[in-house]
Amino acid sequence: MRNENISNHNVEQNQIKPYKKDADYSYTLGAFPTYEMIKTRPDRVRKVLVDTSFTDQDNLRRLCEENNVAVEFNNKLIAKISDKENCYVAGIFEKYNCKLSADRPHIVLVNPSNMGNLGTILRTAVGFGIYDIAIILPGADIYHPKTVRSSMGALFRLNFCHYECFDDYRREFGRHDIFTFMLNGENTLTLKDCPKTELFSLVFGNEATGLDDSFLKVGTSIFIPQSPDVDSLNLTIAVGIGVYTFMNQK
Repeated sequence: MRNENISNHNVEQNQIKPYKKDADYSYTLGAFPTYEMIKTRPDRVRKVLVDTSFTDQDNLRRLCEENNVAVEFNNKLIAKISDKENCYVAGIFEKYNCKLSADRPHIVLVNPSNMGNLGTILRTAVGFGIYDIAIILPGADIYHPKTVRSSMGALFRLNFCHYECFDDYRREFGRHDIFTFMLNGENTLTLKDCPKTELFSLVFGNEATGLDDSFLKVGTSIFIPQSPDVDSLNLTIAVGIGVYTFMNQK
């Protein structure tokens, strides 16, 4: 017999629909981000859906049992909520709010517009040891399954918070040293000359326009040196370079 948390019934199937931004839940599409969700935010998981052809069923069932997470084998429902043919596992989780840590460094994203880039930045941040992300609205939906999937579950390992404007963020974290990354920044960023500070906020603009000139008056403006043969670096690359440099400044 299956564990009581495991069901073949279509519980709430009619209520589960393709992702909507105004819904109070979202999805992890794919085995890896679903595993990460179960390990790090089990209290937010409503249910895990499994395709009957999934080859790692025993390990997934064991993990769900250990974390008191319900499992449902339902090929049809996975196909309903996923836009990918090779999705064999999906998690349904409740959206939640976070607070940023006041004593740790932050990444601040001003109006990020691409969900794939946002997810990759979350994964990069966790990879280099930053666990607090501020998003200045408007911005890409951090809960969209595309964001969650591109983060490979890193979303569940960090804190994030939305702000209506940058001034709101700055008022809350006045002790952080602000570094704005701009093409016309006054200071060139290198491993040798990276500013030495432990409590910092690295601020990046969106993919299309970057930060406007008003940010030149905020904190210290930073320029990442690059070849003249390209207009600018991809946002995710710029974040990776900036985070790596600042996290290795010692």
